[in-house]
Amino acid sequence: MALCELKYFSLALGKATAANVILPERQPGPFPVLYLLHGLSDDYSIWQRRTNIERYLHGLPLIVVMPDGGRGFYCDALQGFAYETAMVRDLVEFIDNTFNTRAQRGGRALAGLSMGGYGAVKLALQYPEKFCCALSHSGAMAFGHKSMPDEDPRADEFRRIVGKDAGGGPNDMFVLSQQLEAANRPALRIDCGTEDFLLEDNRDFHAHLEKIGYAHEYQEFPGGHTWDYWDEHVREAIAFCARHLEIETN
Repeated sequence: MALCELKYFSLALGKATAANVILPERQPGPFPVLYLLHGLSDDYSIWQRRTNIERYLHGLPLIVVMPDGGRGFYCDALQGFAYETAMVRDLVEFIDNTFNTRAQRGGRALAGLSMGGYGAVKLALQYPEKFCCALSHSGAMAFGHKSMPDEDPRADEFRRIVGKDAGGGPNDMFVLSQQLEAANRPALRIDCGTEDFLLEDNRDFHAHLEKIGYAHEYQEFPGGHTWDYWDEHVREAIAFCARHLEIETN
């Protein structure tokens, strides 16, 4: 696999930003693209620094793009940066214009962990015409759905993104999934560790999807909110996305 570090200008952010891109070598394109999103405290380099993602991708005709999402939950903040538009407009267009991609819904997938797990599923639900599937590891599935308690030290920061009473708004995945017509639903997979502090939020979203008849994959595994867990289960993310991107795997 080849590696590119991109430094590019995002109109939505009004600033330069970055992404790492893993590319197939010595294979004919065009290639489908997996956008792999990081968590709240990390950046675009973290998947390569803390997992064996390049080794797991060996031999696959798949481009993997790991963008920088700041601490923005891949939303267009009420007060702050427009990370949603930066992703679905600026980055997707830049990748399609720069590399030999399958520039269509069936050629794009999303995955991520924690904040990025929420972002992957949320963006797929918001833009089902752009992405055929999404996967969440240990996702912050209640972000944009539950109000942040005043005593939480991150309350002011998160309210600047989605508002004080975010439930029912444009970043509420419970609402987004319910509003989406069945024929337009992207494929979803959700997993979480049984010792993860976000487990109940994942169970709640899983139960919600079952209630509205949204077919999806859901699994719980031993483990917590850790890189050991994500490094192990990102292989399942690659396999899930490869299946829906119609990539043959060994």
